[in-house]
Amino acid sequence: MRNYSLLTLCLLCGGISLFAQNSKIQSSVKNVETKVDSVLAMMTLEEKVGQLVQYNGSWDLTGPASELDGKQKESNLKKGLVGSMLNVLSVDATREAQKMIMENSRMKIPLIFGYDVIHGYKTIFPVPLGETASWDLEAMEKTARISAIESVANGINWTFSPMIDISRDARWGRIMESSGEDTYLTGQVAIAKVKGYQGDDLADQLTIAATAKHFAGYGLAEAGRDYNTVNIGENVLHNVVLPPFKDAADAGVATFMNSFNEIDGIPSTGNKTLQRDILKGAWNWDGFMVSDWGSIPEMINHGVAKDKKQAAEIAINAGSDMDMEGGAYETSLVALVNEGKVDIANINDAVKRVLRVKFMMGLFEDPYRYSDPKVAKNISYKEHEAVARDAAKKSIVLLKNESSLLPIKSSVRSIAVIGPLADDKDSPIGNWRAQGEANSAVSVLEGIKSAAGKNVKINYAQGTTLGVGERSFLMPLEINKTDRSGFSKAIEMAKKSEMVVMVLGEDAFQSGEGRSQASIKLAGLQQELLEAVFKVNKNIALVLLNGRPLEITWSAENIPSIVEAWFLGTESGNAIADVLFGTYNPSGKLPVSFPRSVGQEPLYYNQKNTGRPSNAEHVTYSHYTDVAKDALYPFGFGLSYTTFKYGDIAISSEAMNAEETLTVTIPVTNIGKVAGKEVVQLYLHDLVGTTTRPVKELKGFEMISLQPGETKNVSFTITEKMLQYYTANKKWESEVGDFDVMIGGNSKDLKKITFSLN
Repeated sequence: MRNYSLLTLCLLCGGISLFAQNSKIQSSVKNVETKVDSVLAMMTLEEKVGQLVQYNGSWDLTGPASELDGKQKESNLKKGLVGSMLNVLSVDATREAQKMIMENSRMKIPLIFGYDVIHGYKTIFPVPLGETASWDLEAMEKTARISAIESVANGINWTFSPMIDISRDARWGRIMESSGEDTYLTGQVAIAKVKGYQGDDLADQLTIAATAKHFAGYGLAEAGRDYNTVNIGENVLHNVVLPPFKDAADAGVATFMNSFNEIDGIPSTGNKTLQRDILKGAWNWDGFMVSDWGSIPEMINHGVAKDKKQAAEIAINAGSDMDMEGGAYETSLVALVNEGKVDIANINDAVKRVLRVKFMMGLFEDPYRYSDPKVAKNISYKEHEAVARDAAKKSIVLLKNESSLLPIKSSVRSIAVIGPLADDKDSPIGNWRAQGEANSAVSVLEGIKSAAGKNVKINYAQGTTLGVGERSFLMPLEINKTDRSGFSKAIEMAKKSEMVVMVLGEDAFQSGEGRSQASIKLAGLQQELLEAVFKVNKNIALVLLNGRPLEITWSAENIPSIVEAWFLGTESGNAIADVLFGTYNPSGKLPVSFPRSVGQEPLYYNQKNTGRPSNAEHVTYSHYTDVAKDALYPFGFGLSYTTFKYGDIAISSEAMNAEETLTVTIPVTNIGKVAGKEVVQLYLHDLVGTTTRPVKELKGFEMISLQPGETKNVSFTITEKMLQYYTANKKWESEVGDFDVMIGGNSKDLKKITFSLN
């Protein structure tokens, strides 16, 4: 084969003026498909396989590799047998890795550099579950854009985000990385995040490629245990799990990542139906699929492959394009093609997808465009911190506020701030923190001191520690269950203060990958500490820092004010103080249900009725005998320092056909004394279907701002498409019949009206 230079290659590719045919990925780069085909035609089989290999940057790329593994990887880079690297974290390192390819390989195909930029790179924003509680899509897009800019400043041009797994079980550690339990809301967040990361032009130097993960069903792991089996049928797969991924694909997300779990006996990494038939077939998506870390050889553990070679065969034939640190493709694909076990067409399809994204990112025009030190010099981290504070305060959910204990009144002159997380500057950063600096967050104590001013006495006591020993991303946290030595000081501080702010919850490394828990109560001695303080001072505002719903039934019954503050990131303490002192009126709404007991999990609002939904006369119906079956705090719930009154729904027509729309309108009035924001939520219920239907489904929402006494009429347009679902006919369609329209401030307290589809 002739050895073409990059200049000759570009000249060969420039003949036809086309964008990537039918591509939804936005890029200013022209002639993409022609260029992809031209490059592919000149590649050897070994070079093609190389594009499907991703290495972890496990050695110092700015100097010669020292260990054997690093030397082999360096050699393969120079030969052009690697398509991507992850965890290479500086413009110098990415430039050096790119130079190995560009100055030594025959084809000179640039690398892409990936990293888990989940909720910020250096400036850390709320964890995804927390940020979703803001229901503010514009704010979410903005934080993704800042994450992209900070990533590019450090040589990264590809993030493994957003995670859009529907998550219904608080025991699952990675629920903190999700957008919660609802399909529609998760899809809207996915669109906002993809737009934020990728912008309007993937070739723009300040954008990065996004990844929709994990495809599919990962968040519904049995028993809430990470990596576990998923048992769902076609109905749940198509109606619940897949729609957010379809939204991301339609938004032009550059890459997908498959998931660790199996569905119906087939690991997702080797699932042809998901990857080839649905994603690349029915959806006509033209980006590329990357495996999760080592998930291809993990099919050996699943018991569907006997060795790496068979795992590689299953994965590539199923449509998994790039092998993340699995070592399966680079060792087996060439032999599998030569043996006739893998069709070269499947290799070519995978390589074209990888090349297409690289061209659209502009890497062939300038391989070093994302290794530019000038980008970092133009970043204003102070501006980014201001955005982080704004996103954080919008994400806070007020769960309870008896006797208007909050906001803290100006007459209060002494406040006890108590709890193992009160002065913690690390846990607010949360898990999956990218390059967020350890212990760099504003603590709650710092935020309160700053907001309270010199005239308020702040009495601080830790009370107890949450964890003992070393904290590590890779090791489980050891919980303190015995050390009560700080109780006496906490009680003393509570006695001498007018009110108490208790800061309890989780350590940052209690939530996240591999952090599934059978118990979701306050860990360690926190509940005991809370009850001890409550005995001496009942004026408690409980601030929760956590990455999952917690079991807080005792607190809901006894503590007057409860603030769900999640892990809010860099500006955590300042944002929480903004809410506690009333500088910001809380507007967050829960993206996930809070249970009365862990025994209710998995718990979600849009459940099915069952054949025996209720019966007041005897016990033979779907319920628990020891606790109510509904949520302690339902999906969509969140209070304000003001009160919103919903009027009756007006509907433009009581019937519509498939070509028509109808409008529903509801007046919402602020009957309180301060201005506030309310997320008005629209739910629909299909009363009769060819398959059983959820009791309600979120189909729209709008955030409004109201001054005291002000009324706004909020309108939603209902289309036939909103009524569609995956029916017994195994296709998306609407069915004639009656529908309930429900509107309100959460998924439980709703006004209702009915219409028909003819």
